[in-house]
Amino acid sequence: MLSKRKAAEVYPFLEAFIAHKEAQIAEMEQVIDRYEKKRQIEERSYQAMSAFRRMFAGKKPDHHLAVEYIHYVKKPMEQIRQLRLEVDQARSILTESDPSDLVSVSDELAKQISS
Repeated sequence: MLSKRKAAEVYPFLEAFIAHKEAQIAEMEQVIDRYEKKRQIEERSYQAMSAFRRMFAGKKPDHHLAVEYIHYVKKPMEQIRQLRLEVDQARSILTESDPSDLVSVSDELAKQISS
């Protein structure tokens, strides 16, 4: 939900808001990278096993891998997309609005301004 505020009220908080969101994005990207590297290592080690050892080795079923992918990659990517939209909106307020304009701000930014 968006609320309207004067741009002059919002300007002091925008840089910190943008920096915080970009830090969240970076953390999520690191989690995704770590998961993908771990999966590659597991797959390489499984493929390096002899056929006999593979018979006895426990490999995660495909549906477990799909659930892991959704949890560690797909959902964080959706959150990253949403965070980037919020950052773009905040940057557009900084660059395209006059201090006297009324601008729409997200609830999170409105709470930050109020406190």
